[in-house]
Amino acid sequence: LAGVTRERFLRHIYPRRKPVVLTGLELGTCTTKWTVDYLSQAEGSKEVKIHVSTVPQMDFLSKNFVYRTLPFDIFVRRAAEINHQEYFLSEDEKYYLRSVGEDARKDIADIRKQFPVLAKDVQIPEYFEKEQFFSSVFRISSAGLQLWTHYDVMDNFLIQVTGRKRVVLYSPRDAPYLYLSGTKSEVLDVDNPDMEKYPLFVKAKRYQCFLEAGDVLFIPALWFHNVISEEFGVALNVFWKHLPAESYDKTDTYGNKDPMAASRAIQILDRALKTLEELPEEYRDFYARRMVLRIQEKAYRNDYG
Repeated sequence: LAGVTRERFLRHIYPRRKPVVLTGLELGTCTTKWTVDYLSQAEGSKEVKIHVSTVPQMDFLSKNFVYRTLPFDIFVRRAAEINHQEYFLSEDEKYYLRSVGEDARKDIADIRKQFPVLAKDVQIPEYFEKEQFFSSVFRISSAGLQLWTHYDVMDNFLIQVTGRKRVVLYSPRDAPYLYLSGTKSEVLDVDNPDMEKYPLFVKAKRYQCFLEAGDVLFIPALWFHNVISEEFGVALNVFWKHLPAESYDKTDTYGNKDPMAASRAIQILDRALKTLEELPEEYRDFYARRMVLRIQEKAYRNDYG
C-alpha cells in the first residue's frame, strides 16, 4: 500500500491484524546515504557481535553458526562481499548482525543508543504511541542468508533500508503445522521441506512478499516469518507493545518471550499432563482427548482465515 498515513493505518489496517507492505513512507536520508562506504565510516571501529554461518540457512535450534566479534567498519565491508580474503570459517561464509543492548541480558536494542550517528539518518514511522515503543533493532545481512521461521510476541515494522528481502509468512492459526520448538519452527527449508519428516507442513498456508529498499512490512504479533536476504542489505525493526505493558515478561529484552498469562497457562498445562501420567495409557488417552475438546470449545477462534 502506497503512502499510508498514520491515521489510515491505525483505523483501517491495524485492526485487521494481517501483514501488509507499506511503500512510499518518509524514512529519512538513510535510504540514499547508507552505502557500504558511508556505513563503515559512520560508526567507526566499535566492536559488534555477529552471527557467522557457512551455510545460507541459519538454524537457531541446532546452532549451525558461531558468534564472533568484529569492528563495525570491517564487519560491514565483509558482509557486503561474497568471497573473503579474511574469514573465520570459510571464504564464502555469511554474516548477520542483530543489534543488542549494551548488556544483551538486560538492555533492549535501540539504534539511538547503539548507533547514534546512523540513527540521525532514520525517520521511524511512529504508527503507535510513544509509551508503546519497545525496541529498534538494527540488522545487516550478507546476500543469500536465510533467517529461521519464528514469531515475535510484539507487533513490528520491518523497515528495509537498502537491499532486497523475500519474506514468507504463516498465520498464527497454522502453528499446529509448523513443528514448533518454542517460538521457532524446525522446518528450515520452507521452499523444499522434508515431507517425510514434516508431513503436516503442507497444510500451512504460505504468504510471500518481496521488500525493496524503502519498503516497510507490518508483521503483527504471533505471525510467523522467514526472511531471506536476496542481496546485502540493511534493515531496521521497530517493535511496539500491542498489549498493556504489564502483560509482557519484564526480563524480555528481545520481544520473543510469551506474555505472562500464556507462560502461566503452559506451566499449568504441563502440570495437568504430568497428573495424567498417574493413569494407565487407555485412560490417559481418553482424558487427554477430552482436555483437547475443552480447549477447542473455550479458546479456538473460527472467524479469521
